[in-house]
Amino acid sequence: MSIEKFKEMLERQRLVDQVVRSQKMSRHEVAEVLVHKQHEAELANAIKSQTAAELGETLDGLSLEQACELWQRIPEARINDILWEMSDERRLELAGGREPDIEGSKISIFELVDGKLRQMPYTGKRDLEGVRPVWVDLIHASKAQRAYIGAHFGVELPDPLDVTDLEVSARFHIEDNDAIHLHSNFLLDRAGDSRSVPVAFVLHRGILFSLREEDLPVFRLQRRLARTQPGYVTDAVDVLLDLYGADVECSSDSLENSYAILAKVGKLVLNESVSDEQAASILSDIAEEEDQNGRIRSNILDTQRALNFLMRGRLLTAPQMEDAKQILRNIDSLNSHTAFLFDKINFLMDATIGFININQNKRVNQLTIFSVVFMPINVLAGMGGMSEFSMMTSGLPWPLAYGLFALGSVLIGLATYVGLKHFERRRLRNPR
Repeated sequence: MSIEKFKEMLERQRLVDQVVRSQKMSRHEVAEVLVHKQHEAELANAIKSQTAAELGETLDGLSLEQACELWQRIPEARINDILWEMSDERRLELAGGREPDIEGSKISIFELVDGKLRQMPYTGKRDLEGVRPVWVDLIHASKAQRAYIGAHFGVELPDPLDVTDLEVSARFHIEDNDAIHLHSNFLLDRAGDSRSVPVAFVLHRGILFSLREEDLPVFRLQRRLARTQPGYVTDAVDVLLDLYGADVECSSDSLENSYAILAKVGKLVLNESVSDEQAASILSDIAEEEDQNGRIRSNILDTQRALNFLMRGRLLTAPQMEDAKQILRNIDSLNSHTAFLFDKINFLMDATIGFININQNKRVNQLTIFSVVFMPINVLAGMGGMSEFSMMTSGLPWPLAYGLFALGSVLIGLATYVGLKHFERRRLRNPR
């Protein structure tokens, strides 16, 4: 809904209220209450249909009087989100000195104290005054929140989902203000829900900003280690390298799970026979592991590009350079494992499809035997339906004639079947 629609709605309600109040009629108070409720319901539905960003833009575009009328009708549960979207001037006019609150799960700020990371209590911009964090972690932050945090630190924070649309070569670059931008996919490996989560990193003035849409076990692990182990990190680059290293370890653990799953699948495939139901289950497991293996290979390739970018840009100290080289060696090791898994997956896939073909050939062979067995009977049945058969058996009673005919058909079919089985056994005993 546009700002003009809201202006029209508020003005129409104001005029109708004035008309109702000026009327001299019976039950005036009842009519006024009904009209008021109707208008309130109309405005409530309009507010409900708007996003926080749209309502913030609407409040900025209305006159102060209209904005106050609309502000009074906004539910308390939505006020905090809308405070993020309004201009500072309009926020001051409508909400006084109230600052938008930040949920702890959305934005986490860490500073380095005695060689350990310590998470700062953060509820608003005033908590950042005089603080020099080493890591700012944002999860599912809105555009207004990113702009709010970025403006304080003098850096533009991108949307991690928008960064995925860039070409690979543009995902690692240095801005004019010396801010280093990197983008990588991190593995989220959960039972039945494995996927890649894009993460955008920005290094600016000794602070690492990480932006993502979902929580990741890798980040939780690094926060715990850095909080409990002194000297685990010394600056923002150490935090970044540790996150990349932990992602590689997570990928390694996932590959070990793939080995275990494919080992179970291999035992089923290497049985003497595999039913169609088993083959369908095996193909499903193989396809899932192939998808997971490809996802891991793509993620570690992103990590490899990011580390090469940092090393080529001479952005690492000597100890950090050694850490980066060790991570790259681990990536090379994982690459060989993923290549082996692809070969194993292809082998199991071919073997499973081979069993499916064998099962189909068995069915075709059975149909062939049935057709050969019943072919002489079909010929006799065709002869029995001819008028010449009636002429040849004219001297016999028809029950006897057709009874002998049926018995002969059965004997011929049985003889054909026995003959086929005999030749099949001879062929198996004397293969050429």
